[in-house]
Amino acid sequence: MAREDRTVFRRLAARFGLQAPPKELMVMTRQAIADATAFDERWANYNFDYDHDAYEEVERNLRRLVQLGHLRPAMELSLELMDKASHQVGMSDEGLMTDELEACLEPVLTALQDSDLPPAAVAKWCTRMVKADRVGFICDQGLQTLLHQLKESLQPS
Repeated sequence: MAREDRTVFRRLAARFGLQAPPKELMVMTRQAIADATAFDERWANYNFDYDHDAYEEVERNLRRLVQLGHLRPAMELSLELMDKASHQVGMSDEGLMTDELEACLEPVLTALQDSDLPPAAVAKWCTRMVKADRVGFICDQGLQTLLHQLKESLQPS
């Protein structure tokens, strides 16, 4: 039954803490992003229904990728999420999914603050995230804080 219904599978995976290898986790996350951000364009400027469980799966999966040390794939998926979900936020009346979107991105932002990735790569990702944000306010504080930290770390002492 779970193979035929992603909602059932998501609930079972969350309930029992099912773990997937990183490659499968990426595929599952892409599907969850598609499900979470899907909406009927005819409902633009209304508070339309969206898939809360899919947003929760995206957050769990991004957190898991970060925990497994797969930060770059998590960054890539975050860009996809920002593009699609910020469009969804912009098309809804009140952007009710904004908090869930920011919760999804939080593990990646937090991990980048302490990562050993090259500062230039992190700065490039931040810039791409800002450009992907179609409404101009998703995680803006977190992204600006991260960019500020990067600039400070590059300053000679």
